[in-house]
Amino acid sequence: MQTLKKRLTVLTSVIALGVISACSNSDDASNPDSNNADLVNETGFPIVTEPIELTFFTGKSEPNTNNFEETYVWSTYEDMTDMKINFQLNSFDGLSERRNLVLTSGDYPDAFYSARLTSSDLATYGEQGILIALDEMIEEYAPNFHEALEQHPDMRKGLTMPDGHIYSIPSYYDPSFLPMLIGVPLWIDEEWLAEVGMERPTTTDEFYEFLKAVKDHPTLGEGDAIPFSGTNITEVRGHLQGAWGFGTRGVGHKFIDIDPDTNDLRFFRTEDKYKEFLEYLNKLYTEELLDHEVYTHDSTQLLAKGAAGRLGAVITSNPESLMNQDTFSGGEALEGPYGDKLYSHVKPPLIHVGAFAITNKNEHPEATLRWMDHFYSEEGATFYFMGEEGNTFVENDDGSLDFTELITDNPDGLTQDQALASYVTWLGGSYPGYVQEHYFKGSETLPNAVENGEMAQPDVVEEVWNGFNYTREEQQFRDSVGADLETFINETEDAFITGRKSFDEWDAYVEQVESLGLEEYMSIQAEAYTRYQEADE
Repeated sequence: MQTLKKRLTVLTSVIALGVISACSNSDDASNPDSNNADLVNETGFPIVTEPIELTFFTGKSEPNTNNFEETYVWSTYEDMTDMKINFQLNSFDGLSERRNLVLTSGDYPDAFYSARLTSSDLATYGEQGILIALDEMIEEYAPNFHEALEQHPDMRKGLTMPDGHIYSIPSYYDPSFLPMLIGVPLWIDEEWLAEVGMERPTTTDEFYEFLKAVKDHPTLGEGDAIPFSGTNITEVRGHLQGAWGFGTRGVGHKFIDIDPDTNDLRFFRTEDKYKEFLEYLNKLYTEELLDHEVYTHDSTQLLAKGAAGRLGAVITSNPESLMNQDTFSGGEALEGPYGDKLYSHVKPPLIHVGAFAITNKNEHPEATLRWMDHFYSEEGATFYFMGEEGNTFVENDDGSLDFTELITDNPDGLTQDQALASYVTWLGGSYPGYVQEHYFKGSETLPNAVENGEMAQPDVVEEVWNGFNYTREEQQFRDSVGADLETFINETEDAFITGRKSFDEWDAYVEQVESLGLEEYMSIQAEAYTRYQEADE
């Protein structure tokens, strides 16, 4: 860390005046003025004793075709709360650039909703006082969120910035909702298994033999079969690395985990066993068992291949709902050559740390926090995800919830997302909220996804890390030297996998990684990990 401090001294000095200036008004931001707190009702609705109006910078995905204010959930909630919200909609494409421009210009709104603020954003703009600290308000004005923090210490760990404050409300997946955390399982076509006369593979060698049999079969996929594919190589690595014992804390951290033999923090991308893992991927690629377009195609193109019945194995959320293919099943982790059998592709529950944040321009932070907190309750979450009871969903005798045929079999021929778009706005993700299986009815709750979760459970990673939070100095290193290091590793691994680089160059490659700042990189990770462990103490 001493070398890092010397390297960044000049840069820190340059930004210091800007930070001091920005922080000159930060006292009120960290300890919001409560002069308007008496406008807030303690419980129930409306939230405020007289109407108020606020503006939110809002991220918008393609499935959300309506202005938010016109949808059922927000028009109804405005009537319930006496709080009118003007949602400034910004497409997720290019969202970070527009969000950063708004923040740096000083012309920012009362809050950021579904705006994908990063941990770095929260730490930086929280320290400057632009985003207000929520710590002292949560217990009083956000009892549902406070209960979730108490139930899930990992959430508090991930939300607590290096200065000890919480500046945001997240998008959080229930850790027991494993199909949601897996997100994109590895699926295998059961009919193709039968066609090549094989049982479901349980090891990496058996998986290779299945893919080879698919490639050599003359009629599968009408003679145009693709043995194995996925949206991108990152998902392929995330799934298969567990068969070599890597990714012991899930896929939220792609370069580090915990070594199960020593229980120490580990940079695993230069391990000898990891080299063997890359050699396995290289074998799949060079023998044309792994789709070469995994580096170039997008999700739409992958789904088209699946819908055409060309895939033997695929990493995607659900072939049944996305490709209209009902012959695929998921399964347990594959066992590797050393006996490792780890289901490593598990996403962190804290999927979007900065899904909602309140700025120092907001004259009603207490009311705004109460407004958001409702969606962490059972009633509020059901309203948010399911829409209007009796119209878009019904509650069954056993307490379970189901969408009505208006949504699942729309009389106007609309898809489920299209039918939902005039009622709710969570489509496409990044929303602040607490996702539980009871009221979330995406493809992750279909029977085949639930079965996949049950099969994966015995081998799933024991602890899933959320993202670490870094100090300003640490983040400066990560944005420069650290980013260059990670890019170099990813690009070189791609060269190894595709055969553009020989594995004879592995030792020289490892030396180069070490020379590019690996020691400082790991020093920073170690300090951030220590803070992460201590955040809930």
